[in-house]
Amino acid sequence: MTTVRCAIYTRKSSEEGLEQDFNSLDAQREACAAYVLSQTGEGWKLLPDRYDDGGLSGGTLQRPALQRLLAEVKAGRIDIIVVYKVDRLTRSLLDFSKLVEALDAAGTSFVSVTQSFNTTTSMGRLTLNMLLSFAQFEREVTAERIRDKIAASKAKGMWMGGTPPLGYRPEGRSLAIVEEQARIVRDIYARYLELGNVRLLAEQLVAEGIGSPSRMSGKGQSFGGCPLTRGQLYYMLKNPIYAGDIPHKGKVYPGNHDPIIERAMWDRVQARLAANVQGQRTVRAETASLLAGLLVDADGEPLVPVHTRKGRQRYRYYVSRSLQHGTAATTGNGLRIPAREIEQVVRQEITSLLGDPLVLAQACGLAVTPEMLAPISQNCAETLPDLLRSNARLAGIVSRIVIHAGRVDIELAPAGLARILGIPVSPDVQQTIVHSTSVRLTRTGHVVRLVHDNGAPVLKQADPSLIRLILKARRWWGELAIGEVNIQTLADREKVVPSYVTRVVRLAFLAPQVIDAILTGSIRAGLNGVTVLRPNAIPSHWEQQVAKFIPGP
Repeated sequence: MTTVRCAIYTRKSSEEGLEQDFNSLDAQREACAAYVLSQTGEGWKLLPDRYDDGGLSGGTLQRPALQRLLAEVKAGRIDIIVVYKVDRLTRSLLDFSKLVEALDAAGTSFVSVTQSFNTTTSMGRLTLNMLLSFAQFEREVTAERIRDKIAASKAKGMWMGGTPPLGYRPEGRSLAIVEEQARIVRDIYARYLELGNVRLLAEQLVAEGIGSPSRMSGKGQSFGGCPLTRGQLYYMLKNPIYAGDIPHKGKVYPGNHDPIIERAMWDRVQARLAANVQGQRTVRAETASLLAGLLVDADGEPLVPVHTRKGRQRYRYYVSRSLQHGTAATTGNGLRIPAREIEQVVRQEITSLLGDPLVLAQACGLAVTPEMLAPISQNCAETLPDLLRSNARLAGIVSRIVIHAGRVDIELAPAGLARILGIPVSPDVQQTIVHSTSVRLTRTGHVVRLVHDNGAPVLKQADPSLIRLILKARRWWGELAIGEVNIQTLADREKVVPSYVTRVVRLAFLAPQVIDAILTGSIRAGLNGVTVLRPNAIPSHWEQQVAKFIPGP
């Protein structure tokens, strides 16, 4: 008889009761073990290893015991996974599809001892999908209730948790002023009104050794004790909590706590901030430079935002400061990067990072407990759109962005991330966390372009000069093919040399895949209206053209 190797997986969402000698995990395992024992006649054998996740939500697959279990499945050491209920594995249909794919690839199935079905049959899969649909529905309804409760409570001016702003401490569903810290906040507001510039304010505070005081979280963890960044100062100056209000999703409600900043001073600061923004933005907000003040090259030289105009079209770039000023030693070596390309790279990476806040928090050494996952995910989802539009907000979590020849390093500030995630900063957390993305620089004329490792451009944008050349090539070839003209008469008519006509007409015979890539902007970076006409630029065989001009997977 063939031995069927069985592993039991157990999970409990909360930590309540786990300290007991016989808890929910033990009860689940006992029921599953009894079921395996009842199948001994079928060759089932229980493996000794335990896979228990206590205090972890079923809304994510990032659970230590589950990951160990999946590793064993992938290694081919488990035939059946036994669970008490299917929602012990996951409450998400999307995660379930990933699990089924992994189990199918390894030839593994799973059994629920309280829900009789088998995933190896179509009816079993249908039953399972229905159960998971209800589980996911329950999870989403619970999340909606929590969001509605938070919104209603904030509308009544209540403090609903998280890290309190500097100058306050939690007091039930309200905030109490910590006078020692409140004096720092009032001083910062007064200094800003005097200086009128956040950068100068940050420099002055650093010079005088004034920073964020060390504080203790509700769980006894210490955080703070470091200089205040520009992003933190912007956040502090714009935070309506200091004026006695409670913000929620773009709305502001009167709070139940006492204000640290008087309303008159608060209004003057907001007016000054708004005036400064209006003075800096001479174009529409959507074309402002998202990464201003954050970009440097591998040698640490800043890249500054510039723009040019051609007709009504406005083109934005980030340019090495020395190149902009025309310094002789560096004019030939500076960077000139299209703004949309590098901003797209940063947007994609920030979106990806905040899409998995648990992994992000762990990478930054920030303390996260299971009950914090839902609020953290909500904070990330609410904050992300503003982060990707505002230079000031992005500067709160990004210290700087370093452009190397073969990669882009995004240096993250854990303190800023902790504020967005709504969790305290660990005292031993690193000052910066470096996140690298695999894009490289390629030079096209005076402009440096960003491309992926496979040569694909970061932004898929058709080159008008290439499209015009292809249209011209097909038109000229049509005339030559029916004998209306020859190369010499065509060259005379167009006032070009015959060799130019020959090079252009070659483009009428490009591979269809290459033509499609040119029209969609997905052609390999470096091919443009100039390089395509160089001698030997176009291989004669279509297969060679595809290999040369279309990026691989």
